[in-house]
Amino acid sequence: MGKKEFLIIVDERDHQVGKLEKLEVHRLGLLHRAFSLFIFNSKGELLLQQRAVGKYHSAGLWTNSCCGHPHFGEDIANAATRRLKEELGMYCQIKFTFSFIYKTKFENGLTEHEFDHVFFGVTDDIPEPEKTEVQNWKYIDLANLENDLLINPHLYTSWLQVCFNKVVLHFEKNILSEQTTTS
Repeated sequence: MGKKEFLIIVDERDHQVGKLEKLEVHRLGLLHRAFSLFIFNSKGELLLQQRAVGKYHSAGLWTNSCCGHPHFGEDIANAATRRLKEELGMYCQIKFTFSFIYKTKFENGLTEHEFDHVFFGVTDDIPEPEKTEVQNWKYIDLANLENDLLINPHLYTSWLQVCFNKVVLHFEKNILSEQTTTS
């Protein structure tokens, strides 16, 4: 049996209020700290991953580049960097961009209720996915993704759909403005 993973339970202002084992947190639907990475290439395309079929929820769905939970006592930016390496075999500089809260109940009785910290990064490295985590990957421009989210929402994770408009807003503000100032 694997080592138990403890998640950081937080209030709606992201203040730590406790810790609990990961599966129990999702059974109870408790608000917990999480992160989502949005990795872009130099063309401004977003790296998406398709979650492996063995994942405990949202299996086989397309989602942002990488996501996860910090270990109890772990800095969230360090956790995001660690998870990017574990899931996609990649490293890049990341920058905290915004946060949001969402809650989704799944058919298997679990609930994802996260205070999600969003980080952006830019790299042209090619992913080397861990097959138990990621079944496939692709780069896509945001306009095409926006269109597909409208036409085929059932192919994407709930958290990607919830935060997508903020991602676009911050992409235009941060990534595009950085690219035009360095050109």
